[in-house]
Amino acid sequence: MVFKNSIDLYKKALNLIPGGVNSPVRAFKSVNREAPIFVKKGQGARIYDEDNNEYIDYICSWGPLILGHNHPKVIEEVKKIIENGSSYGLPTKYEVDLAELIVEIVPSIEKVRLTTSGTEATMSAVRLARAYTGRNKILKFEGCYHGHSDALLVKSGSGLLTDGYQDSNGITDGVLKDTLTLGFGDLEKVENLLRNEEIACIIVEPIPANMGLIETHKEFLQGLRRITEETKTVLIFDEVISGFRLALGGAQEFFGITPDLTTLGKIIGGGYPVGAFGGKREIMDLVAPVGRVYHAGTLSGNPIASKAGFATISYLKENPNIYKELAENTNYLVDNVEKLAEKYGVDVCVNSMGSLFTIFFVDLEKVENLEDSLKANTENFSIYFNTMLDNGIVVPPSQFEAHFLSIAHTKKELDRTLEVMEMAFKKIGEKNAK
Repeated sequence: MVFKNSIDLYKKALNLIPGGVNSPVRAFKSVNREAPIFVKKGQGARIYDEDNNEYIDYICSWGPLILGHNHPKVIEEVKKIIENGSSYGLPTKYEVDLAELIVEIVPSIEKVRLTTSGTEATMSAVRLARAYTGRNKILKFEGCYHGHSDALLVKSGSGLLTDGYQDSNGITDGVLKDTLTLGFGDLEKVENLLRNEEIACIIVEPIPANMGLIETHKEFLQGLRRITEETKTVLIFDEVISGFRLALGGAQEFFGITPDLTTLGKIIGGGYPVGAFGGKREIMDLVAPVGRVYHAGTLSGNPIASKAGFATISYLKENPNIYKELAENTNYLVDNVEKLAEKYGVDVCVNSMGSLFTIFFVDLEKVENLEDSLKANTENFSIYFNTMLDNGIVVPPSQFEAHFLSIAHTKKELDRTLEVMEMAFKKIGEKNAK
């Protein structure tokens, strides 16, 4: 493959944009590439770069594109309104339609406020929880990523793991003191903390996907629900990734556990910029202009994003078998990855749930928390990533992110993916044998 146009664009971008990218993990630094690929277009399960290279895509815009790139129903609905205007700073019918659909589907949400990003949604949900409880401190889990607002960057996942930014500079000591952290899955420590500290909220990815995918035990989430109810602590599920992807009603439907507040993003915009936070009516009615917890946004409820999200979620609702098919396709890949690892003597642990999976290059039976995740061999992952990319498969450029499948990934794409995975595992096995 030739990457000249992407390399030239990256060199130009370096003089204009910090690091040449607008989100750190896109730089491909941790996988030892000279430059990232610059994408020109996408269709179905595939993307095409500025050098006209074609790739099967397992990033799917980090989750939103569950229907694949440019799904006909989504594009059709967006085209109907895009010529009317881009944004008005006033309400539209489309944001009401989307809100109604979210309230109908997501178990915990009685009222919802649309935002422009997942970061904005989680930041606002935490502020709301503090106002509701009259408490300042919050609890999050090591390796979970909830966007880049100050309070939630402490011991975070995603790009902070990929590029070694733990913890990010620019966060004040006061913020650090109010954000408490514990290892994911340690219910006993959670219970001890909540019995002895005044905590406004626990915010958690019910299925962590930013230290690599972690297979959550239902009992842990049940324990969080019990202890937060007993201590009158707000439980926030960050379903920016898991919402509408693990099941139509998200992880809370999948596990049968209803939080007090939920944050959403990604799929609810159908690939366009969006976020949302919602929950119990009594809590949400504290948000301005009803209450005094301020949240505002010029592009909140953008009509194009709202229409794309409505089309995407409606399609999922009308085709409930999608989730079963996605899980079967994911399991097909995972089962064969494990066989390849055994064939070539490569240490891996593959975690998967629904249409997400992570290949950890680590000698562990199961990766269950950040400590386990950080034991992964990033050199082996880099070999895996580069072999895949050079042979027309794009996977997350980080050991600490999840692969995403869409309904556009057919058996043809899956089998080609496994062919290239075998090349990667063979290389890793040969390196290990030296």
